[in-house]
Amino acid sequence: MLTALALLLSCAALPAPFTRVGAAEPPVIREAPAAPEFTEVERHAELRARRERVMAKLGPNSLLVLFSAEPRVYTNDVDYEFRQENNLYYLTALRQRGATLVMLRGAEAPAREILFLPRRNPAAETWTGHMYSPEEARALSGVGEIWDAREFEPFMQAVRTRNSYRPAPQAVLLSTPSAQPAPPADFLAAMSKNEATLYLLLTGGEHNHEYERERAYSVAWAANSGGLSVRSAWEVFAEMRQRKSPYELRLMQHAVDISIEGHQRAQAVASRAKWEYEVEAELDYTYKRRNADNWGYPSIVGCGPNATTLHYEESQGRVRPGDLLLMDAAAEYEHYSADVTRTFPVSGKFTTTQAEVYNIVLAAQEAAFRAVKPGARLSDVHNAALEVIKDGLLRLGLITDRNSLQYRVWFMHGTSHWLGMNVHDVSARDEGKFEEGMVFTVEPGIYVRPDALDNLPKTPENEKFIAAVRPAFEKYKGIGVRIEDDVVVTADGYRNLSAALPRTINDIEAFMARAQREVRVGE
Repeated sequence: MLTALALLLSCAALPAPFTRVGAAEPPVIREAPAAPEFTEVERHAELRARRERVMAKLGPNSLLVLFSAEPRVYTNDVDYEFRQENNLYYLTALRQRGATLVMLRGAEAPAREILFLPRRNPAAETWTGHMYSPEEARALSGVGEIWDAREFEPFMQAVRTRNSYRPAPQAVLLSTPSAQPAPPADFLAAMSKNEATLYLLLTGGEHNHEYERERAYSVAWAANSGGLSVRSAWEVFAEMRQRKSPYELRLMQHAVDISIEGHQRAQAVASRAKWEYEVEAELDYTYKRRNADNWGYPSIVGCGPNATTLHYEESQGRVRPGDLLLMDAAAEYEHYSADVTRTFPVSGKFTTTQAEVYNIVLAAQEAAFRAVKPGARLSDVHNAALEVIKDGLLRLGLITDRNSLQYRVWFMHGTSHWLGMNVHDVSARDEGKFEEGMVFTVEPGIYVRPDALDNLPKTPENEKFIAAVRPAFEKYKGIGVRIEDDVVVTADGYRNLSAALPRTINDIEAFMARAQREVRVGE
């Protein structure tokens, strides 16, 4: 993404940053408000509540191990930018690589927390930057028992042999006055009866590739468990993270606010851009300018027919004045991602044909919004949008039977997914009913791909369908529209976190007119 920014900065036609022309009215671009600030007391209370809830759900005689994310190599000796494992960050707010959090409880005593932290190394810091001191780690996380990271394996070996462990004084970086050897006696007694459990982040499916270390550790442990069975803590974290606290919602709102500013800056320059990457560069510029961690996912900036590819990420196409431009892009802030899509006319004005498709998608999104309330489900949101989409496609002539699956030629994805520390965030295994504090996207779309009819299987039924919809297809060919907002379930319905970004045709055209008139780029 920095490459795209560099390309923009080197382009004489579109240098950044913006310069406003005139000051008679407030600026049209909505700049992201200041980032939320939390006191150490507020942060510690939030993190402590999460840790306590996790251990309460795991139950007595439990030992939880959370490893730091492992560094990834981009090419040879160049590392990817480090991003902490979500669940470790969720409980500690620590970004330090090489850290491990251990939490354990017996049958009676409160849970014990031990953070294994790499000792600071001036030689290493010369190359790779600052490492947390124990005091800094405690100030961020609230965890008061901190041991040298090299003590983790000896500690776990002691557990395996059913012994308490206390490292040498020089290996204890910080300690609470009441700290006793760990694990406690009742935990070791439970191990002797095979009634204790080691919890790791063991996953399947889409997350499996991210947790290879945990999988390997569980296999090695199971070969000689010492009375400690291995189970997954994944569902506990998934269920907890699905419902956001007010603290989390403030962080998510800021990620959304940064994203809104990025979208508006990109829309403001679109009519002057020649290439999609020039538009995308405004997003990257805004994320950096507002101190976002990064983008929440690679930006999708597709103009004209490129907008009909759901995950179009190349940004190498031409920006043409008569086309629609679909921008699915959002920031990540403090490990929380937004996910926002807008489709707008490069010229600032929708054509009649573009407006026909756009208004169907907008009406579908409005219908989906109305389905959001406590007790509803994601399937209710999708079905509400789908009914409007099918009616609209039938009216346009792109389907002949609303009760068939013909609509999937033009609308092939779900309307919603959970949102949080991942852009496609975790959730409890059962879809479940909406509860206050749950956050998800609402994103219907219609995509008239230029080759859609060519790629249908050659059957008599499809030949009949193709002949019937061909006139409408030729009329709308190459138009792709998606509108996506992030909503949180409230006690009486929902709140649209991204409502400040214009959605209706009138509002988009009014914004584009002001933005293109008021904002020019560089001098």
